[in-house]
Amino acid sequence: TAQYNPALAPDPQSSPVQTLALFQYQPQRPPPHGGTKTRMRPPAPSLRRLLPLLLPLLLAVPGGSAYGFRNCIQSPRDPGLFRCVQRFLEAVAGAVADLPPAATALNLSHNSLRRLPPAAFARLPLLRTLDLAHNRLAGIAPGAFAGLGALATLDLAHNRLAELAEGAFAGLGNLSSLRLDRNPLATLAPGALLPLANLRRLSLRGGRLPALGPVALAVRPLPRLRLLDLCGNNLSAAPFARLCLRNLSRLRLAGNPLDVFRLLEALPNGTLAACPPLGTLDLSRNRLRRLGCVGRLLGPQQRGELRELVAEHNLLRWLSPCQAAPALRRLHNVSLRFNRILVAGPRAFADAPHLRLLRLDVNGLARLDRQALQGLRELRELRLDNNLLTDLYDGSFADLGQLRTLNLRNNRVSVLFPGAFAGLARLQTLDLGGNNLRHLAPAALQGLGGLRRLYLDRNRLQEVSAAAFAPVQASLGVLDLRANALRYISRRPRQRPPFQHLRCLYDLKLQAQQPYGLRIIPHRFFEGLTALRSLYLSQNWLLAVPADAFDDLAQLRYLTLADSSGGMGDLPAGVFKNLTSLRVLDLENVGLRSLGPEVFGNLSRLEQLQLAKNELRTLDRRLDGQLPALRYLDLRKCPLSCACANAWLPAWLGRARVQVVYLYNYSCGGGGGGRPPAYLHSFDTRVCFLDVGLYLFAGTAPAVLLLLALPLLHHRAYWRLRYHLYLLRAWANGRWRPEQRRYAYDSFVSYNSADEGWVLGELVPELERGALRLCLHHRDFSPGRAIVDNIVDAIYNSRKTVCVVSRSYLRSEWCSLEIQLASYRLFDELRDVLVLVFLEAIPDAELSAYHRMRRVLLKRTYLSWPPEPPARPLFWAKLKRALRSGYAEGEEEGEEEGEEGCGEGGPPPV
Repeated sequence: TAQYNPALAPDPQSSPVQTLALFQYQPQRPPPHGGTKTRMRPPAPSLRRLLPLLLPLLLAVPGGSAYGFRNCIQSPRDPGLFRCVQRFLEAVAGAVADLPPAATALNLSHNSLRRLPPAAFARLPLLRTLDLAHNRLAGIAPGAFAGLGALATLDLAHNRLAELAEGAFAGLGNLSSLRLDRNPLATLAPGALLPLANLRRLSLRGGRLPALGPVALAVRPLPRLRLLDLCGNNLSAAPFARLCLRNLSRLRLAGNPLDVFRLLEALPNGTLAACPPLGTLDLSRNRLRRLGCVGRLLGPQQRGELRELVAEHNLLRWLSPCQAAPALRRLHNVSLRFNRILVAGPRAFADAPHLRLLRLDVNGLARLDRQALQGLRELRELRLDNNLLTDLYDGSFADLGQLRTLNLRNNRVSVLFPGAFAGLARLQTLDLGGNNLRHLAPAALQGLGGLRRLYLDRNRLQEVSAAAFAPVQASLGVLDLRANALRYISRRPRQRPPFQHLRCLYDLKLQAQQPYGLRIIPHRFFEGLTALRSLYLSQNWLLAVPADAFDDLAQLRYLTLADSSGGMGDLPAGVFKNLTSLRVLDLENVGLRSLGPEVFGNLSRLEQLQLAKNELRTLDRRLDGQLPALRYLDLRKCPLSCACANAWLPAWLGRARVQVVYLYNYSCGGGGGGRPPAYLHSFDTRVCFLDVGLYLFAGTAPAVLLLLALPLLHHRAYWRLRYHLYLLRAWANGRWRPEQRRYAYDSFVSYNSADEGWVLGELVPELERGALRLCLHHRDFSPGRAIVDNIVDAIYNSRKTVCVVSRSYLRSEWCSLEIQLASYRLFDELRDVLVLVFLEAIPDAELSAYHRMRRVLLKRTYLSWPPEPPARPLFWAKLKRALRSGYAEGEEEGEEEGEEGCGEGGPPPV
C-alpha cells in the first residue's frame, strides 16, 4: 500500500491513484472498546449560518405547549434532525407527511420500505443527510430524489437493489457521499451516476459487480471523486484502462477474486508514473512473522519522507531493537495492531525517535520492558489496550514527557504501584478501564498533575476515597467509575465525601455498579463537585435517594437515573431544588408511581425530560407551569389513564411548545368488544367538567347538618325528645288498644316518693274504705316490664288518674310523664279521667318554670288538701264523688265544688 504525502502531492487535477490496496480481503473487526473518543465534525460554516435563520421560521409551530410526530422523533439537540427508526414503515409518506419543511437530516433506517416513488422527499427541500439503510428497497423510480438539491449524504446500504437505472439520482447535484454497501448490485447503467457532479466518496462494497468495465464507465463523469470502494464484489482481473484514476486518492479492491500480478500487468504504461512520493508504508494482512528494521528496506529519499508505518493483521510475535538501523526521522505514526506480540524488548523503537503515535493494542503483550519505550520523547499517544499486561514497572514511561494519551484498557492490571506513572506530568488522558483494580492507593496517581480524563470503569473497585484523587484534584475533569463494585448500605457515609476536592470535575460516571448497584446514595456524597455538569447514575437499582443528594451540584446540566427501578417508588420532595442549571433529566424505568410538583420545584431550565417505562398513571397539571423551558418529553410505556385527573392533557398536548415522543400512540384502555381503543390525546373529557361539586354538596350537606345537630339536640333537649318518644308510644298503644268496658282499677294514683307518707297514710286508707280500687306503683306494677309500659297500662286500665301535685312532683321527670300521658288520654277520649290534688300552695313564679305542667293545669279544676282538719271531711267527700261520678255530670259538679271551697290556692297561674 502506498499512500501519498500531502506536502508533496501534485495538482489534484493531474494526480493518478495515490493509494492502491491489493491485500487479501478479510472482514474488518470493530475497534476494541475503550478506543480514543473522537468528535463529530461540525456542520459546514454555511450551514451553521443558515440554520439559525431558517429553523425558527420553518420549525416553529404556532401554539402553546406540546406537539409530536406520528412516526418520528425530533432530536432535542438538533431541531433539524429527525429519526424514524424501526417504525415498520412500508411507504415514505408515513414518515414525512407531518415533518416540517426545514428538516435537514432524516433517518429512515431499519424499516420495511420497498420502493421509492417519484418526488418521495420533495416536501423536504433543505435535507442534507438521508439514511435509508437496512430497508427492503428493490427499486428507485426516476426522479425519486427530486427537490433534494441540498442533499450531501445518502446512505442506501443493506437493501435489495440489484441494478441502478439512469435517472435514479436525478436532482442530487450537491451529493458528496453515496453508500450502496451490501446490496445485490450486479448492473450499473453508464449514466446512472451522471447527475452526481460533486460526488467525492462512493462505496459499492459487498455487491455482485462482475467486472470493472461498467464501473469505469459509470464513474468516468465524476471529476471530484476521491474514494471508490469496490471491496467484496466479484471483480475479475479484466483490464480497466478506461477507468480514469487521476482524480482518485484511494481505490479499494480488497475481497475480490483478483490476481494481483495479472492486474499489475494489465495496467497501461504511465498509469502510476505520477504517483506522489511515499508517505505511508502499509504491510497489513501479509502474514508477516518478523518485521525487522524497516529503515534498511528503504532508500535515503524514502526514509526521509516516510511518516506512517502500518503492519496490522499479521503474525508478529517480537519487537526487536533497531539501534544500528538508519533512523526514520519523519516517521510519526506506527500501528502494529492485531498481531501476536508477546514482549516489547529494550529500545524497540530506537529507529523512530520522533514517533508521536504508537499502537500496540489487540496483541498478546504480557511484558513491557522498562526500557522498551526509551527515547520516545515526542510521543503523544500510546495504545497498549487489549493486551495481557499485569504489572506496570516504575520508570516504564519515564522518557514520555510529551505523552498526552495513555490507553491501558482491557489488560490484567490489579495494582498500581507508586511511581508507575512517573514522568507523565503532561498526560491528559489515562484509560485503565477493564482491568482488575480492587483498591486505589493514595499514591497510585502520583505524578499525574495535569491529568484531565481518568477512566477506571469495569474494574473491581469496592470503594473510592478523597486521598486517592488528591494528586489530580487540580486538573481532573472526567472520571469514569462505571461497572465497578461500589455499594453503600447506609445513608450515613463511613468516611468523608470521596469527591470533595475535585473542584474541576465536570463529568462523573457511576452507572451499573456490580452486582446490585449503589443501592443507596449516602448523604452529601457529591459534596465538593461544584463544577460538575454531567452525572450518570443509571443501572444502579437505587432504593433511596436522599433529599440532599444533589444539593452541591448547582452547575449540573445532565443527570440520568435511568434503569434504577429498585423499589424507589417516589422521589423525595425537593430532591432537585438546587439544580437550577439542569437541561436534561433521564428518569426512564426508575419505578416512579407519582410525580408531584414539589419534585420539580426549581427546574426552570429543564429542556429534556425522559419518563418512559414508569408506573405513572396521572400527571399533575402544575408541571407545565413549573417547567417553562421544557422542549422534549418522553412518556412511552407509561400506563397513563383516560381519567379526569388527566383531563388537562388533551388540550395541552394539542399545542406546540413541547415535543412529546410518539404523541399519537399513547392509548389508555378501551378497545373491548370491537370498540376502538381510546387515545390519550383525544379522549372525551366532557364528563370531567360536570359540576360534580354541586351534586356532592347537595348530597352531603344534609348529612353533615344532621351530624352537627344531633349532639346539640342531645345536649339541649334530651329529656324533651325522650318525653315525646314516650308520648308516641302511648299514642300507639291507645290507638290500637281495644276499648275496655270494664276497668281493673277505679283510679291510678300518680305521686312522688317524697309524698309517699301522705298517700299511704291518708289517701289510700280513706279511699279504699270507700270500696275504691287503687293502682299504686310499688304494689301493682308488673316486675320486669319497662316502666313506660307499666305506666301506660296503669292509666288505661283505670277509670281515672289521681295526680298528687307538690313541689317534688313538679321536679320529677317520671311524674311529669305520668300526668302528660293521662292528659293525652283525656284529650283523646274527651272524658273526665284526670283528677288533680294539690298538697301545698304553689306560687305562680314556681309553677311557671314547669310549663309542661301548666298546659294541663290551665284546662282542669283541682282539689287542694286543706291544712285545717275540720275541712278535710269535705275534701274526701268531693274526691270520692269525683272518682265515682259519671263523666259529664261529674265534670260539672266538680267545677262547681271547686269554685265553692276547694280551690283555696286559686287556679293555677297562666
